[in-house]
Amino acid sequence: MTQLYRITLLPGDGIGPEIMAVAVEVLKVIGQQLDLSFEFQEALMGGAAIDAKGEPLPAETLEWCKSSDAVLLAAIGGYKWDTLPRHLRPETGLLGLRAGLGLFANLRPAKILPQLVDASSLKREIVEGVDIMVVRELTGGVYFGQPKGIFATETGEKRGVNTMAYTESEIDRIGRVGFETAQKRGKKLCSVDKANVLEVSQLWRDRITALAPEYPDVELSHMYVDNAAMQLVRWPKQFDTIVTSNLFGDILSDAAAMLTGSIGMLPSASLGASGPGVFEPVHGSAPDIAGQDKANPLAQILSAAMMLRYGLNQPVAADRIEQAVLTVLDKGNRTGDIMSEGMTLLGCQAMGKALIQALQSV
Repeated sequence: MTQLYRITLLPGDGIGPEIMAVAVEVLKVIGQQLDLSFEFQEALMGGAAIDAKGEPLPAETLEWCKSSDAVLLAAIGGYKWDTLPRHLRPETGLLGLRAGLGLFANLRPAKILPQLVDASSLKREIVEGVDIMVVRELTGGVYFGQPKGIFATETGEKRGVNTMAYTESEIDRIGRVGFETAQKRGKKLCSVDKANVLEVSQLWRDRITALAPEYPDVELSHMYVDNAAMQLVRWPKQFDTIVTSNLFGDILSDAAAMLTGSIGMLPSASLGASGPGVFEPVHGSAPDIAGQDKANPLAQILSAAMMLRYGLNQPVAADRIEQAVLTVLDKGNRTGDIMSEGMTLLGCQAMGKALIQALQSV
């Protein structure tokens, strides 16, 4: 019996529509192979929504997302909207989407594919074999804490304020995701904080430590965020699963992403306690190459694979897509961002066709 899934597509801005189109074609092929049916509905978000509706996350978009089985997001933002007031910028729409869907856990893998080891800016012996999952808290911390804003002081001088705050329950729920993710991987969890100077991090460390006895098969360690940033460059193979706060996770996951040689290769998943998750590449909208068929669609396609695995419980479909990506790379196919000597340069659409051919040859 055919399994039907309702997917909301958020192509967004820049290269977003191009890479989304490729991912949709790949999903259609895998659906035909495994008797899965996808009902796609496209909605506005980010700069495209600002231009059409005057706001980065229209109410109807959020409602469509809530009624979906999963949300596939491409990329938002661009120079065009950088000077808008904060509440009207594309990134504010992304924060609203996460809050509106209750997506408190962001999973960002940084895995070095054997075919792309030499694309990394670090030495082969440093990055070969790296396989890290960053579990980032997504709806709390400094991005959401109150009070926040720019205020005038008694002297008339302006003062910017943001509040980093976490409750015990917020820490516990992301901590459990971290432990459970580590259980499925190498059973090592590193909790990253700044407990030596921040009270909120002291509470974070206390709560993560208190959870550890519930997961006796997981080896827990703690690391200050500044040291963690250094260690990611110095010796990344020491990490398996990292759990950390919103701000620290934002920074560390981008640093981990660049170990792989191209941020254009990395997917992510944002999950809540229930309801649809959001699956998106970690790269931006790259407006400088939009519409030129130069974009790398692989992170978007791997995000679709994460959607199948974590959002729709279809691991076989996810495995097939991930294997197709490896097959295409094994054949020497590359987009410009991961191009090296002796490889075949493909555009966005051609890379998509190569992936579909690899899927159909299974």
